[in-house]
Amino acid sequence: QVQLVESGGGLVQPGGSLRLSCAASGSIFSINAMGWYRQAPGKQRELVAAITRGGSTNYTDSVKGRFTISRDNAKSTVYLQMNSLKPEDTAVYYCYHRLATLRGPDLELDYWGQGTQVTVSS
Repeated sequence: QVQLVESGGGLVQPGGSLRLSCAASGSIFSINAMGWYRQAPGKQRELVAAITRGGSTNYTDSVKGRFTISRDNAKSTVYLQMNSLKPEDTAVYYCYHRLATLRGPDLELDYWGQGTQVTVSS
């Protein structure tokens, strides 16, 4: 069994910063990609940022230059540093880990966090 626990969301003024964390625990064999999605009210879920096992990253255009994704493989944790936040960044943020478990080391599946609310408002 695998669990992903997110932390770091909250209310911040425009121009402010937040750092999200997402730690995985359980019967993990290996972790491939990690990333963050977000979903705003009335909108589809969108990929915000992702990072491969080797450290390659990609970002949606609207956050380039403002958000930074990183990972700590020893801690099975992915981070999202969000700077210069804008009201349009308001959403529920979900992390994922693409991983294989000890019971099925040849099969990689996406596991999701519970979501954390980020609200950017004055």
